[in-house]
Amino acid sequence: MAAVRQLDKWYFFGIIVAEESEMATRQTERRHPDGAGLDQRPDADILSVLSRAQAEAAVSVADSLPQLAAAAQLAADAIASGGRLIYAAAGSSGLMALADALELPGTYAIDPAQIVVLLAGGMGSLIHMQGGPEDDGEAARAAVAKLQPTSRDCLIAVSASGNTPYPLAAARTARDAGARSIGIANNAGATLFSVTDVSVHLPTPPEVIAGSTRMGAATAQKIALNLISTLMAIHLGHVHDGYMVNVIADNAKLRERARGIVMAITGVDAEEAERALDVSDGAVKPAVLIAAGCESIERATELLSRHAGKLRPALMELG
Repeated sequence: MAAVRQLDKWYFFGIIVAEESEMATRQTERRHPDGAGLDQRPDADILSVLSRAQAEAAVSVADSLPQLAAAAQLAADAIASGGRLIYAAAGSSGLMALADALELPGTYAIDPAQIVVLLAGGMGSLIHMQGGPEDDGEAARAAVAKLQPTSRDCLIAVSASGNTPYPLAAARTARDAGARSIGIANNAGATLFSVTDVSVHLPTPPEVIAGSTRMGAATAQKIALNLISTLMAIHLGHVHDGYMVNVIADNAKLRERARGIVMAITGVDAEEAERALDVSDGAVKPAVLIAAGCESIERATELLSRHAGKLRPALMELG
């Protein structure tokens, strides 16, 4: 009997990558038990199966909390030292990495120059995704080498299989240059884990659509990246009592949010909060200190500098 062949996550482009027997040992390539007869079920049943699988993928992230904490510390150390946080990925994993990276400057006022995203195939791949670039390890090596990484930098490589050549080569190149590295993959024993300082295994169940890692695997990756970058921001002092206090209020929505944050932390009214934000040019941390009684923006800036940008100890010193 002829071997059954299947398509990888790029099946829309007609790429046949291996016989089923070669890939069946990978969790991300196995068939989900609820996949049998899926196309013959009522819509409500199909959606129930799909949504349940997404929830199962999300829950799987909790198995790696210690590793996620270690990853967040590496990322925080890189940003605090003036280094860069570099994401390297391909395909759906690249989209998850990009979604996380793009939010960091706006949410936490991290210098955009400290956030770098390397996507297999370049930014053009976001419009026309192709399978070939993910196999181009040489392109990854060249892209990382061009950045001239140092020990102050941290690279996050993301791959569902954990064996994708592009992020794998990026991680190896960064490691060889002395940078710290984090590997995120959905298969245990991924090759990626052998070349990174912190290994984050996300044990997601098989995809309901076998091999379609844009679904459960990508959901878990996005959650993991959210956790890493958010805990990183907390370590950097950019979160206070659940508020994003390092945001710069440079539009109407953020101005309203910033005003509410200043009011909530200090107990002042809206008018006082607005005055403090005017003095601080929309920067929330110094505005909080001014609203709390700090006599000048210079004094507020000095307090924050003394406490490495952390608002809580600055408030405690202010009394």
